[in-house]
Amino acid sequence: MRNRLLAGAMALALVGCGQKAPDRSSSEASPPALAEAADAAGGPDVAVTAAPGVAFNYQYTFRLDDDRIARVQEEHAAACEALGIARCRITGMSYRLVREHEVEGQLQFKLDPAIARRFGKDAIASVEKAEGVLALASISGEDVGTQISDSQRRSAGIADEVARIEARLRQSGLGDRERTEIQQQIAELRQQMGSERDTRRAGEALLATTPMTFDYQGTGGLPGIGYGNPFREAATVLVRSGGTLLSFVLVVGAAVLPWALLFAFLLFLWRTAPAVRVRQWLGGRRTADAAAAAE
Repeated sequence: MRNRLLAGAMALALVGCGQKAPDRSSSEASPPALAEAADAAGGPDVAVTAAPGVAFNYQYTFRLDDDRIARVQEEHAAACEALGIARCRITGMSYRLVREHEVEGQLQFKLDPAIARRFGKDAIASVEKAEGVLALASISGEDVGTQISDSQRRSAGIADEVARIEARLRQSGLGDRERTEIQQQIAELRQQMGSERDTRRAGEALLATTPMTFDYQGTGGLPGIGYGNPFREAATVLVRSGGTLLSFVLVVGAAVLPWALLFAFLLFLWRTAPAVRVRQWLGGRRTADAAAAAE
């Protein structure tokens, strides 16, 4: 059964926890690359011991300048290696150039549950030291302890049933057909017991290690400015404003141009018509004067 354990674990801590179990990731066990400023790191402060029998899964998303992602990834990987494979193992890694100067990355770990919370806090501290931010922190979990207890009870019930049937099988006077049916029934019950045993082993494996995933997202930020790039944002706003202005001009031009052409044509006619009449009047006067002179 999966549940959201952030609120549940805090409630358990308030109700049932008088003391916290000692954290095995003491200052001596923390890698030097991540130990600084660990107490100042943000993120949820949920201890594994607050919910015994729960298999946790940690997921963190970090945002920082693209050119710093590789270095922070290397710090986190080195911190895991410093703990030894018995307490921390890297199970996956990716580094991808999405677009020019834009980077994404990921690291996946399997951790000793006792040090998982401290390892995550130290990782957050190292990201903040690189002028990055924690964008997302998610702690989910599965109540494996209850599943193991239920499986144990089912196995005990099956074992009692097998013992009862085997006792019946040892009785005399059973026919061959009945004996065969009882043996098949016992085989099916033993198969169920094996399935329950596999379920418990899988649950115990989940409790033995804690998965943790670090996602790294670049922001195109500039050194000294942080995770934002004001120049890129200003350029984006400029392009959008220019596009809006061009679109407005084209729309207005398309609406006004036909009327402007009509107005220009009418104005042309109005200006040219009087000139034609004047030339005609002048021509008539000259003809009249020439006729008068001839007489």
